Amino acid sequence: MSNCVIGIDVGTGSARAGVFDQHGTCLGVGKHPISLFVESGTIAEHSSANIWQAVCQSVRMAMQEAEVSPDAIRGIGFDAACSLVAVDASVNADQDPARDVIVWMDHRAVAEAEEINAGDHAVLRYVGNRISPEMQTPKLLWLKRHLPEAYASATHFMDLVDWLTWKATGDTSRSACTLTCKWTYLAHENRWDSDYFHAIGLGDLADEGFIRIGTEVCQPGEALGTGLTTTAANDLGLSVGTIVGTGLIDAHAGGVGTLGATAIAGDVATRLGYVFGTSACTMTSSIAPVFVPGIWGPYSGAMVPGLWLNEGGQSAAGAAIDHLIAMHPAREQAKQQADKAGHSIPEYLSAQAMRETSDLSAIIQRADGVVVIPDFNGNRAPFADPHARGIIAGLGLETSIDSLVTLYVAGLSGIACGLRQIIETQQKHGLTTEAIVVSGGAGADPLAQQIIADTTGLPVLVPEADEPVLLGAAMLGAVACGLAGNLSDAMKAMSRFSRTVSPSVAAHSGAHSRRFDQYVALQAAMRSE
Repeated sequence: MSNCVIGIDVGTGSARAGVFDQHGTCLGVGKHPISLFVESGTIAEHSSANIWQAVCQSVRMAMQEAEVSPDAIRGIGFDAACSLVAVDASVNADQDPARDVIVWMDHRAVAEAEEINAGDHAVLRYVGNRISPEMQTPKLLWLKRHLPEAYASATHFMDLVDWLTWKATGDTSRSACTLTCKWTYLAHENRWDSDYFHAIGLGDLADEGFIRIGTEVCQPGEALGTGLTTTAANDLGLSVGTIVGTGLIDAHAGGVGTLGATAIAGDVATRLGYVFGTSACTMTSSIAPVFVPGIWGPYSGAMVPGLWLNEGGQSAAGAAIDHLIAMHPAREQAKQQADKAGHSIPEYLSAQAMRETSDLSAIIQRADGVVVIPDFNGNRAPFADPHARGIIAGLGLETSIDSLVTLYVAGLSGIACGLRQIIETQQKHGLTTEAIVVSGGAGADPLAQQIIADTTGLPVLVPEADEPVLLGAAMLGAVACGLAGNLSDAMKAMSRFSRTVSPSVAAHSGAHSRRFDQYVALQAAMRSE
């Protein structure tokens, strides 16, 4: 087997790697956990050394499963969650040198984000008028104020995927995706806004010529340096000089891996990519820039070359489901049953719900009276409110697994209602969605897919690939090494849809419509305090 590529994905809890042929067929997958350090509810940190070790292990596992030799690998692509790496410095209050990564979901910089949002900064227009504490300039401001020695000693500040490509190649170039989406880089003008950095208290970065946050900016899939360094190649078990492509944020890799398939009518500009994992991300492309309050963007070329991107999502999605399960008295009993069946608890609960009827649209009826607002980690969109919190209404004294199944279904409904809210907000400002392309671990659940279709009234397109995020990363490697002429070509050649989940018109106009009204009313009541 020759002409293979590797996609590498680093999320919140693991690193994964997939070996693909040039047609997008997955030949082997490897996965290795990474350590997550959580403190006081808002602090979340990683170790870059631990992440690299996990990446290397996952690549070796994928290569072993694929049964291909290193010389068969033509290109490599990386994606990662948008965490902040401080090179040669610690981000930990106790100065643990191993903890040098502020995880994307870390909310230590809420006050800094609010301070920035109180100013009249032109760049905020490109983040829905409100910057998030999940983005990098609030985190940098927090570091400068609270850990000034670490801030001063860091040789580079990098988005995690840019750190990974630097670790692999020695090239410090940054991705246009990461800088545009998370750092306030104005890609449509090819520049940083010095006035913004001076105004918020990070003028030193501008005075340095932005050398520590990126001066060379590359498009996703653009080849970096001379490929894998000797050290990196030895670590990964691959050949020196293997071409490495400029990376993407993980959700955007999921978009690239799913949105471009041509087997079903429509194109990227009419489809919303919904990456449903620990958190959820929505990605909507348009030919011209569209400004939507509370929705990040528009970002020029941040995912697909030539298209603008608007990005929304939910700070807790799969994590919200896990939280609901953890709180329920039947959690341990459900875990025992799930373990016996060889499933995760959500998979087990979904299977229990689907045992009742072959009509998946009818399952929502068992959640009548129970409504979940899953904003347990704030509302990413459309309110851009890190202070928002979750609501569970309609619980009784039931403690059985059956009541846990009901709560699970209500949780899926709440997440789907949040997605509908984002879609409708975008629609009011001119972004049209004709279909939803779902990916991510939680998005693979057939019940979740049907509830999303019924709640939004839109067809849900299910990718053929079991690992669409890894496939999107692999496409970057295919472009970098020349197996694909450009990213759009790779998307068309390497991705396909397996099926379409159609919405039930009756369900959308009935139970789901009522539930959405309840969702909006409860959320508004909480926000009016």
